[in-house]
Amino acid sequence: MIGRFFHTPAAKRFNITPRFYDPEKEEREERERRIKEELGIFDEKKDDGKPYKPNVKGQFRKTQGGYSKTTEKARRASNTRLIILVMILVLIFYLFFYSDFLG
Repeated sequence: MIGRFFHTPAAKRFNITPRFYDPEKEEREERERRIKEELGIFDEKKDDGKPYKPNVKGQFRKTQGGYSKTTEKARRASNTRLIILVMILVLIFYLFFYSDFLG
């Protein structure tokens, strides 16, 4: 029991081996790339002279058409609840400190 109380679990290991690794294909592609570089042939599809810059930011919202209506409704409802809560707290504060209502 005491030994289990101070037990710390071992770190989990992540070991993955590639499923479809073809060393011959990689050698062939590397050889083709070197030959094309030596001959000065550049693949137009792969390299347009610009470094690759991913454009991921905001892509999900663009495909979904911006914010959804349910998100806007939830935001509006949350703001309304917050305003009502603040008004109730101000009313309680006023009645407690500035009114002779409670005695």
